[in-house]
Amino acid sequence: MTQRFLDRLLTPRSVAVFGASDQPARVGTTVWRNLVAGGFKGPVAPVNPRLRALDGQRCYGDAAELPFTPDLAVLCTPPDTIAPLVAQLGALGTRAAIVVTAGLTPQQKQAALDAARPHTLRLLGPNCIGLLSPHIGLNASFTQASALPGELALVSQSGALLTALLDWANAEHIGFSHLVSLGEHADVDFGDLLDHLATDRHTRAILLYIESITSPRKFMSAARAAARTKPVIVVKAGRVPAGMKAAASHTGALAGEDIVFDAAIRRAGMLRVDTLKDLFIAAQTLARFRDNHSRELMVMTNGGGAGVMVADAAAPLGVTLARPGEALMQQLDAVLPASWSHGNPIDIIGDAPAQRYVDTLTALFKAPEAGALLFVHAPTAIVASETIAGACAPLIAAHPGRVLSCWLGGDTVAPARRLFEAAGIAGYETPEEAVRAFSLMQTYRSNQVALRQTPTASANAEPDRTSARRIVDAALSAGREWLDEVDAKALLAAYGIPVVATLRVPPTPQAAADAARRIDGPVALKVVSPAILHKSDAGGVRLDLRGEAAVRVAAEEMLAHLQAVRPEASIEGFSVQAMAQRPHAQELIVGAHVDPIFGPVLLFGQGGTAVEVLGDRAVALPPLNRTLARELVSRTRVARLLAGYRDRPPAHLDALCDALIAVAQLLADLPELAELDINPLWADEHGVMALDARVRLSAAAPSGVARFAVRPYPAELARTLQWCGHPVQMRPIRPEDEAQHRAFLESADPEDLRMRFFQAPHALSHEDLARLTQIDYEREMAFIVVDAQVPGAPRTLGVARLVRDPDNVEAEFAVMVRSDLKGQGLGRLLMQALLDYAATRGTQRIVGHVLRENHEMLGLARALGFEIRADRHEPADVVFVSRQIPASG
Repeated sequence: MTQRFLDRLLTPRSVAVFGASDQPARVGTTVWRNLVAGGFKGPVAPVNPRLRALDGQRCYGDAAELPFTPDLAVLCTPPDTIAPLVAQLGALGTRAAIVVTAGLTPQQKQAALDAARPHTLRLLGPNCIGLLSPHIGLNASFTQASALPGELALVSQSGALLTALLDWANAEHIGFSHLVSLGEHADVDFGDLLDHLATDRHTRAILLYIESITSPRKFMSAARAAARTKPVIVVKAGRVPAGMKAAASHTGALAGEDIVFDAAIRRAGMLRVDTLKDLFIAAQTLARFRDNHSRELMVMTNGGGAGVMVADAAAPLGVTLARPGEALMQQLDAVLPASWSHGNPIDIIGDAPAQRYVDTLTALFKAPEAGALLFVHAPTAIVASETIAGACAPLIAAHPGRVLSCWLGGDTVAPARRLFEAAGIAGYETPEEAVRAFSLMQTYRSNQVALRQTPTASANAEPDRTSARRIVDAALSAGREWLDEVDAKALLAAYGIPVVATLRVPPTPQAAADAARRIDGPVALKVVSPAILHKSDAGGVRLDLRGEAAVRVAAEEMLAHLQAVRPEASIEGFSVQAMAQRPHAQELIVGAHVDPIFGPVLLFGQGGTAVEVLGDRAVALPPLNRTLARELVSRTRVARLLAGYRDRPPAHLDALCDALIAVAQLLADLPELAELDINPLWADEHGVMALDARVRLSAAAPSGVARFAVRPYPAELARTLQWCGHPVQMRPIRPEDEAQHRAFLESADPEDLRMRFFQAPHALSHEDLARLTQIDYEREMAFIVVDAQVPGAPRTLGVARLVRDPDNVEAEFAVMVRSDLKGQGLGRLLMQALLDYAATRGTQRIVGHVLRENHEMLGLARALGFEIRADRHEPADVVFVSRQIPASG
């Protein structure tokens, strides 16, 4: 329903338990006793009409008898009582309820939602364990134990796993800010909690256990916003599906549910881990190494075998061991025996005294190539592990965020582990676990970089949407689900993807021979049949045919063969195409598919007839830009071949990326596109070329912008306006505008920057500009006015920004124009654009915070009908402006 009132759910001031009981083994009994025992400081009350008192407290018969209106109600009553209770509590002013009760029918769940909606009462559950907020002593659950306070928030779809994780975390002394069991998430879902926890000051990292996603665009917007502020780490159940339905296209077979979920996690900048233990390992590692951006690992050990274990663990995870530089080698030669390993891992020899450890660490901390160091120690009888730990801990603690440690062994090294733990040094049980932790950190960094990386502009021309629409409409009108090869290639050509010249002819050998005569050079002959999708498998492809006679014979043989093996297939004709000569070309596949959860997805990988056997593929969510397309390509093995080898020059990667971007645009523009395969797509140093393609359509329109999990760039909002007698372009900002936006801000008067950002200007980092240019169009909008008539690069003249809350109730604005253009109506033009946009999006109110001395902005706000008042929550020099937005249309 809304993101509002989640504070009443997670940090309530008062709690009532409905169905609280004194009967053993009852859920209501456990919930009530957990609440009382947890140390919650606010008022609590049990509600049960059967009891007058419970555990020494008065027990109330119903909600009307309560001496206070509870912020939070915990419902442990029969299913048929839930909706009436929700209605009664909503009328009293309660704004959050946990529905612990299981067994609600779909009708009963809907009745509860209908009862909650008029009061904006938030429902957690049903069929959930409840929640814990240890920092306020709240245990509103039937877990078997309370949680330690800490800075990790855990949200789980599985109640059983939440209790197991809680038990394990208590044993490991790991604390939480919140633990939430979602249950059937009829109302409160992952998106709601991500939005809330992203700004929760008690939460440093967010851990998710996910079984399914029901609102993908909401989830992606919330996840992307949260991942920009703190680590979000995910375990997803169902990595290996029980089975996969037969798919008509290669893309459908290759783009399974789990790989799509992986793509969504990566796109949002989150980190996915495989095990519940990795969930906590990743959280602890990211907390301690948040500012460490080292890409290579240095290893220090007192045993060669331990070093080998590290190297063996690193290789399959793609972790690179750092190469010691000449300066470091000289320093190590000075403090280590001559028999030391002279490489990484750095083996300081098993007889090392404590001072040798200290001297080695001192040298390593001075070396830039040792930015991330793994300390591995195996116990010996020569020097006690505790002695070594006591000598090393102060030195390592003085360099926080650089050392991962592993004390091999059990009781013998336990005191050493405790010393390191007390010093705040990250510890791992095995070398493999430590390397795994470093690998997870690398993956997280990579996802975060991709989230903020500035793309270059695509070279794609505006597509011929009219021709594409004509092809689709004609096929659907004729009742055809699959486009034939000629139409499929024409569709690709309309979006700028190069295709090999192809002729379609009737299904006679002579017609095929006549077509070959019109093409200069050898040709390929392919059958055209809606019943034969994989033509090579059916014997419906002949290549490198030279001359009319060869084509005629091949056509005769093909018709005879198909009549024998596929007699039911209707043969509509042949396609005859020139045999392209690209000796350095690599066969690729580019495809599109509609995932049942995340909607349209793109696939890229190694192509050819063995595409499914090779299984070399990666998927991504559209829309794409060149940065995202390059990242997609990089996740495949064929990427190394595209980089060039031996006598093969590197492929034209920008052309390949632009082809991927074009397919993403196809998915946005043509909702009827259900599946697409370009296989093979050739790529070489000259560019790309589609040799074969198949496209499946559906009148149900499964694709299109509405199904995208990430809202694409709203190009339809761009327009040309008249300002001061000459035309300017107003359009939404793009990630590619970073350099242009930097120039705009750096040219501004310092006083104008202070008026806009409420602080003295400072040097703009890439991260600053990424936040301003890489926006989520589902929740934000930034219009820029560009003067494109000036020779050279376009210049930004002004910008107006709108950030909506997750409920689309309120949106905060900001506006700024170039310092030398103030007072010429540009600010009003931009503000009106924001007001119009907010009305079309259904936003109820626009608000802003303006410095009291910013008379120009306050005058514009008054002229546009904004109410201006002081805000007791803001400093005295800031005023609050707001305006209601009438519904559009």
